[in-house]
Amino acid sequence: MKNKWMLALITVLLSFTLILTGCGADKEETKEAAPQTEEKTDTTEQAESTVYTVEHAMGTTEVPATPEKIVILTNEGTEALLAMGVKPVGAVKSWTGDPWYAHITADMEGVEVVGTESEVNVEAIAALQPDLIIGNKMRQEAIYDQLKAIAPTVFAETLRGDWKENFKLYSKAINKEDEGSKVLADFDARIDAIKAKADLETEISVVRFMADHTRIYYTDTFSGVIFDQIGFKRPANLEKLFSDDPANLFMRKVGKEGIPEMDGDIIFYFTYEPGDGKATTNETEMINDPLWQNLSAVQAGNVHKVDDAIWNTAGGVLAANLLLDDLEKFFVKE
Repeated sequence: MKNKWMLALITVLLSFTLILTGCGADKEETKEAAPQTEEKTDTTEQAESTVYTVEHAMGTTEVPATPEKIVILTNEGTEALLAMGVKPVGAVKSWTGDPWYAHITADMEGVEVVGTESEVNVEAIAALQPDLIIGNKMRQEAIYDQLKAIAPTVFAETLRGDWKENFKLYSKAINKEDEGSKVLADFDARIDAIKAKADLETEISVVRFMADHTRIYYTDTFSGVIFDQIGFKRPANLEKLFSDDPANLFMRKVGKEGIPEMDGDIIFYFTYEPGDGKATTNETEMINDPLWQNLSAVQAGNVHKVDDAIWNTAGGVLAANLLLDDLEKFFVKE
C-alpha cells in the first residue's frame, strides 16, 4: 500500500515538473519571437519610406526614393541629372552630336541611347529595366501609358523657355531637391553678378538660321528667359514685330525681307546644322545679303556667332551656365 502511495506521488511530481518545463519553453519561444515581430514592423516602415508621390503633368506617381536606374527623355532633362551628380542609364540622343553634345560627351560615357525626343525607343527603355523614367508631355504624351507600364514615369508639361520649372520637377522626382536648389542658387548668383556689371540698356537681338528659313527669337526662348532675368532690353523693332500676337513670344519665321527687323545694339546668331549643310548655306546667304550688311549692329561690329547647342538646342542648366560664360566675355569688363 505504501509503495503504491509513493509511486503516485512520484508520478504527480514528474507531471508538475514537465508542466513547468513546458511553460519555460513557451516563454523562451515567446522571448525569441519578439525581435522577429519588431523586425517585421521595421521592414514595413522601411518599405513605406522607399517610395513617395510626385505631382506632374500627367497626374501623380509613386516614385522610388532612391532611384538607381533612371531613363531621361529630354535633352534639358539630361543636363539636369548631370548637374545634380546623376548619370542616367539611358537617354535620348542629343539633337546634334554623335550621339551627345560636345559639352556633355565626357559625362555620358556608357549611357545607352533610347531614341530621340520625338521618336523614343520604348523597347530599348524596357531592356534597361529602369526604376524611374522622366519625360515630357509636349514630346511623349502619346506613349505615356507604355512608359508607365515599364517603370514609374514622371512628365514635365512643356519645353522652350522656362527650363527652371522643369529642373525643379526633376530634382523632386529623383529626391535631390537640396542639390537642385543649390544648382539653381549658384546660377542665380552668376546672373546677379552679370547684372551688376553689364550695361542693361543694351538692346539685344537673337537670330537662328535653319535649313529652310530664318528665325528671330524673342522672350519665350531659352536665351530669352536668361536675358529677361538679367534685365537686358529688346529693340523697339522686335517689340513691334511680336506685338501682332502677344500670346506667342517664341519666335517669328522670316525671309530676307525680314532682315531689317533683326537689328539691335548687339546681334547674337547661331545655326542649327544637323549635317546636310543646308542651314549653313542659308546662314551664308543671309549674312552676305546687303540688307544684313546695312544693319547698324553689323556696321558697328557688334554681331557675334555663338554655339547653337549652348544658346538654344540643349536647353538645360549646363548649357545655361555656358551661355553665361559667353555673356561674361561680351558684357563684363574687369
